[in-house]
Amino acid sequence: MNLSQNRFSRALVSGDRQIGLWVTLCSNFAAEVVAPAGFDWALIDMEHSHNDYTSVLGQLQAFAAYDTVPIVRVEWNDAVAVKRLLDLGTPGLLFPMIQTVEEARAAVAATRYPPHGIRGVSGSTRATKFGRVKDYTARIQDETAVLLQIETQAALERAEEIADVAGVTGIFFGPADIAADMGMLGQPTAREVWERIRPVAQRLMATGMPVGTLVSDTTLAAELLGEGFTFVACGSDTGLLARGSDALLADVKEKLKT
Repeated sequence: MNLSQNRFSRALVSGDRQIGLWVTLCSNFAAEVVAPAGFDWALIDMEHSHNDYTSVLGQLQAFAAYDTVPIVRVEWNDAVAVKRLLDLGTPGLLFPMIQTVEEARAAVAATRYPPHGIRGVSGSTRATKFGRVKDYTARIQDETAVLLQIETQAALERAEEIADVAGVTGIFFGPADIAADMGMLGQPTAREVWERIRPVAQRLMATGMPVGTLVSDTTLAAELLGEGFTFVACGSDTGLLARGSDALLADVKEKLKT
C-alpha cells in the first residue's frame, strides 16, 4: 500500500483556487454534516476551540470519506503537538503567530524526519495505516502541507523572509490579529487592514508562494480568490449555525406579524 497524494498541497502548487471552511465545533458529527458540502479544504481549529487529540481524530475520520481535505491549526509551534497530529494522519498543519525566520524553520523541522527535521519515528500509526503504507517515510515530507500564519505588523514586514524558508507550502494572513495589532480590534475587514495585507500578499504571489486567509465576508473572499489568493476560508461552522438559527427565528416572528 502506498501513500495517497495530498490533493490540497498539489492544488496549491498548481495554483488551483481552494475554498475552505473553518471548523470549530469540536464534533465528529458536526464535521460529518459539513463534509459532503464540497469545500476544497476545512480547517480544524485547535488554537481557538476546545479541540483535543481525540476530537480531532474523530473529525479526521469524518472527513476521510469525502474529498474535502482537513487541515489542523495546531495550538502553538510545538514539535510534540505536531508529531502527535501527524501520527494521527493530519494532511497539513497551520502554525499560528509565526513571527520570525527561526520560528518558521522550527515549524518545518517539526514536520520532517531526521536528518531534515526532528519528528520522531513511529511505524504503527493511523498515518501509516498501522504499518501498511510502505513508502510513508520516503514521501510524507512532500505530501504534508506546512502553512504559516502571519498575524502582526512585524511579521508582515518579514513575510518574504519567512516564506523563503525551505519546506513552507503556503502563507496564511490572519486579518483579525493584524487588525488588533494596528489598534483596530474587531475590524478584520477594514480597508486599512487590507491595505497592509494586500501588497505583501502580491509580493509573495509574484514569487510563486501560495497565500490564503479566512474572511467571513463572501464578497471579499471571492475578490481575494480573484486577485490570486489560492486558499481562502469563507466562513465557519459556528457562524453558519449562529446566522441560520437567528434567521430562522426572525423569519417565523416576521410571519407571525402578518
